[in-house]
Amino acid sequence: MSAWEKNEEIKIFREYLRIPSVHPDIDYTPCVEFLKKQANKLGLPFKIYHPAQETKPVVIITWKGTQPELPSIILNSHMDVVPVFPEMWKHKPFSADIDKDGKIYARGTQDMKCVGMQYLAAIRALKSGGATLKRTLHVMYVPDEEIGGHLGMEAFVKTDDFKKLNIGFSLDEGLASETEVFPIFYAERSIWQIHFKINGNAGHGSLLLNNTAGEKLHYLLDKMMAFRKAEALRLQLNPQLNIGDVTTVNLTRINGGVQSNVIPPQMEAVFDIRLAVHIDHSVFEKQLNQWCKEAGGDIELEFEQKEPKIEATKLDDSNIYWLALKKCLDDLGLHCGTRVFPGGTDSRYIREAGIPSIGFSPMNNTPVLLHDHNEFIKADTYLQGIEIYKKLIPAVANA
Repeated sequence: MSAWEKNEEIKIFREYLRIPSVHPDIDYTPCVEFLKKQANKLGLPFKIYHPAQETKPVVIITWKGTQPELPSIILNSHMDVVPVFPEMWKHKPFSADIDKDGKIYARGTQDMKCVGMQYLAAIRALKSGGATLKRTLHVMYVPDEEIGGHLGMEAFVKTDDFKKLNIGFSLDEGLASETEVFPIFYAERSIWQIHFKINGNAGHGSLLLNNTAGEKLHYLLDKMMAFRKAEALRLQLNPQLNIGDVTTVNLTRINGGVQSNVIPPQMEAVFDIRLAVHIDHSVFEKQLNQWCKEAGGDIELEFEQKEPKIEATKLDDSNIYWLALKKCLDDLGLHCGTRVFPGGTDSRYIREAGIPSIGFSPMNNTPVLLHDHNEFIKADTYLQGIEIYKKLIPAVANA
């Protein structure tokens, strides 16, 4: 048995990884039981909330501060993980195997069971060392983040139970980094998933009818792809930009037609769009409607998802939590860079509630493998993350 396998924190992490909390139709009961066991060992209060459904628990482990009247801190993570294709993995995706190089293979090693356990490992070390914190910590484990968080965090932030927590600041997930730099995420793009339902003249496939759904689809595709190309070029030409700084447009589905020789009365194109934080939503929507009009009209926009514009977390002197976090990371000598998160996390619901939130996962010099085959984290990287949180959590909680 390797030294990594003997490490108690690695053992706890691997136990959590072996719980297959994988979509679809997750039974969260094993996660809840595991987390309750951890809370009991820490001697900390444990509470379960059901903001939307009994099968969608929100678990909170609380470490009360010496000044509980002050705004508290969330340390958030999600219990769910995305589906796997086991035949594509070199190790079983829920075995948490460790190879000779110390790589721990399992779904959730990066996204994001690592962070959920690193929080508790840091708290365990702090408590055993006799530390006390000024602000109360709420270590939160939520369901369904990987499918939008609608029955998890989105529902929970609207409840009186959440408001009673008196949250002042939230730490949530970030991303791994292939370089020395630790990315810090202060904002997210808005997700718009749009179904363009394109109506047109129908008839025999041998004719050249005007205003067909296919012609209108062609026009829309040209406009959307030209916009996409311009954003890709902007990203390519400006080394200061990351993917989160531009608007991404991707055609994900095309539906329509009943038979090869019949011009269909309707076709449908679905686009996944992530609006950059500087985009005016109303102006962008007007542009889409204008393109539909120019295409020939009679096109309905149906939004599968249409997130509002959510203000970014301020990274200035007005945010005492950011100042404390940045000073801590600087004191540790870590190279960090602030970014807009390219995807979506539960931080968007926290920010929408008016609470500053930072995304941070302490995994540098690590390939980005979230949602990928053979997801892993090195044991040494995991343990390094615990050391970082041992400094970062008190810095923020004592701000």
